[in-house]
Amino acid sequence: MRLLLDTHIWLWSLLEPGRLSDRVKRELADPASELWLSPISVWELSVLLRRGRMKLEYGFHEWVETALNRAPLREAPLTNDVAMATYDIDLPHRDPADRFLAATATVFDLTLVTGDKRLITAKGIATLANS
Repeated sequence: MRLLLDTHIWLWSLLEPGRLSDRVKRELADPASELWLSPISVWELSVLLRRGRMKLEYGFHEWVETALNRAPLREAPLTNDVAMATYDIDLPHRDPADRFLAATATVFDLTLVTGDKRLITAKGIATLANS
């Protein structure tokens, strides 16, 4: 399975794995699964840190580098095709990060792993629900 991790799934997999469902844990641990991460998720982490909604044990740059080296994730490119696909994504909310993640999943034929009900119920986006 080709999986794009939503930002919270990426962070939980590293910091709070107990928040992941058994199915998501199995899929993430399956050697046959291809795990992808968008640079939008790294940006979202930086926003959470700047707003004080999250804290890390050490600096942002070092933490991200360590996290990316620790987990075998492919970088999902942020391309013009992804940017254009955001126009066609129909979400029930205006979160630009979610729009980019949904578009990335669509363009690269990935399944978005998320616990966000607004994404899980969105039409036209393949999701694996963390429930």
